[in-house]
Amino acid sequence: MSHHESTERDVVDVLTADHREVEAIFVELESRQGTPKRRRQLADVVIAELVRHSVAEEAYVYPAARKALPDGDRIAEHEISEHAEAERTMKELESLDPSDSRFDELLAKLTRTIRHHVQDEESDLFPRLRAAVAREELVELAGKVTAAKKVAPTRPHPAAPDHPPANKLLAPGAGLVDRMRDALSGRPTSMAALHEKQH
Repeated sequence: MSHHESTERDVVDVLTADHREVEAIFVELESRQGTPKRRRQLADVVIAELVRHSVAEEAYVYPAARKALPDGDRIAEHEISEHAEAERTMKELESLDPSDSRFDELLAKLTRTIRHHVQDEESDLFPRLRAAVAREELVELAGKVTAAKKVAPTRPHPAAPDHPPANKLLAPGAGLVDRMRDALSGRPTSMAALHEKQH
């Protein structure tokens, strides 16, 4: 294994970096600093980040867990149900003004759900995946997750609670429509885009 290969990011590195980015936005939102416009934009960015992240996990990471771990099905179902719960909260949060009392309520609920989810994944699922899945497969999954995030939806599309979310990458129309709508409305979907808006 060359030095280059050993420094390549695996799927756990990619997903953990997403988690840190989301957490930084939550921390800024929790401080309740900044204009209502900035807070609304931060909420938009965190929703887009979480939706892309969830879609990529459901398309590639949970199937890998189902295959590699003896209780992979149970873990995948649990994580997917948490995504669905977060997605319903994000759908409600999506159009609220920061001056609405529900904004902070829903934000607090989303933050709790996601922090719990992150804790679960980083303390249990991720180390177990690294132990059970070949390194080159984990690096390959990193590439797939990164590519998936480029075409994934940026807005929540909650599935009906009685059936699991359809694989949103197999119907990529949602991602395209979301990105067009976001571009037209000037809604930021990344911290880089938000940064550009301010300059």
